[in-house]
Amino acid sequence: MPLDANAAVDAVYRSDWGRIVATLIRLVRDFDVAEEAAQEAFTAAVDQWRVSGVPEIPRAWIIQTARHKAIDRIRRRARFGEKLDAYTAAGASRTVEAPEFDPGDIPDDRLRLIFTCCHPALALEAQVALTLRTLGGLETDEIARAFLVPTTTMAQRLVRAKGKIRDAGIPYTVPDTKEMPARLEAVLTVIYLVFTEGYAATRGDALVRTDLCAEAIRLARLVRALMAPPPEATALLALMLLHDSRRDARLDDAGELVLLEAQDRRRWNREQIAEALPLVEEALRSGPGAFALQAAIAALHCQATRAEDTDWPQIVRLYDVLERLQPSPIVSLNRAAAVAMVDGPRPALALIDALGGDLDRYYLLHAARADLLRRLGSPAEAAKSYARALALVTNDAERRFLERRLREVQPSGA
Repeated sequence: MPLDANAAVDAVYRSDWGRIVATLIRLVRDFDVAEEAAQEAFTAAVDQWRVSGVPEIPRAWIIQTARHKAIDRIRRRARFGEKLDAYTAAGASRTVEAPEFDPGDIPDDRLRLIFTCCHPALALEAQVALTLRTLGGLETDEIARAFLVPTTTMAQRLVRAKGKIRDAGIPYTVPDTKEMPARLEAVLTVIYLVFTEGYAATRGDALVRTDLCAEAIRLARLVRALMAPPPEATALLALMLLHDSRRDARLDDAGELVLLEAQDRRRWNREQIAEALPLVEEALRSGPGAFALQAAIAALHCQATRAEDTDWPQIVRLYDVLERLQPSPIVSLNRAAAVAMVDGPRPALALIDALGGDLDRYYLLHAARADLLRRLGSPAEAAKSYARALALVTNDAERRFLERRLREVQPSGA
């Protein structure tokens, strides 16, 4: 029973943390109280489920337990007396002004929470970070990785964001329909970062967290259903479907990482690709936004029957447009990888070396540099870059792949 209880708690945490916290925030209107109560409820579940067994509906048990703990926590804090009165009253009647749309338009607490976190009073990066922590259940180091900043910096950013919500009295309310477009950029960024963490997990043995990928795709569908489909929301859904379509081919039978060019394309999900391709065309017709360009690149990969059939020159041209539209070191790194496929490794190496200062702590830069050096016949230099990448990588599957590559370039007696 202990093993079953532990596994059940872990499964609920991974699949339903965001749903549970979003529900609690709707009930108590306090981010910190909701998170703390949820954590206490999970701790209680570990102890009680070992004795009583796993309940029939684990998520409901966690929510009910957390709800009681949240009320107890509010009652214990004298300064939350007024908040408790408001919470009690809200249980009987709705006292806030009704938003200008049918509440059924947003049927999911998690989507409500995303729009709440994406309040314009918060800086964009704070909006995204707070939503990832509160809704996605991502740890601070996972969010820091997504933003390419130190963990301590991200921790301070999260504290400031919660403080701003508290001090400015930003309410947990669903925005009016007319306010939603202004928050859409942050909402889509949140969804994509949740997907990115699922597609290449920061920590642990598993390369892919299918729960996060599925959640991100589901939320993107909700956003498109909620509003007249914005082109970038359409493009984001297409992009995630295309990336996710390759999921089953990214690992071999032994659980080891397989690079794109070596994947068995028969294992790609052709139904998802077929759904995504018209969405890419729809998004591009409205103008080449950042997500639309990335989706077009992913579509070219998915349309190639064999790796050698990939239209790399067109991919480079798309990256050229993307780099002008949304310049970033990551875009430049990805463009350099495409340049290597068109012009060879030496021009690409020069591009990557120019990025060193911006991405020095990003393991994929060093891994890409190592691969180019290996292809250029410089095993000693490649080994140094592989070693640097290994010092920075945190996912076990990616670490094993880099270790294999490092062994390949090291002398046999080393």
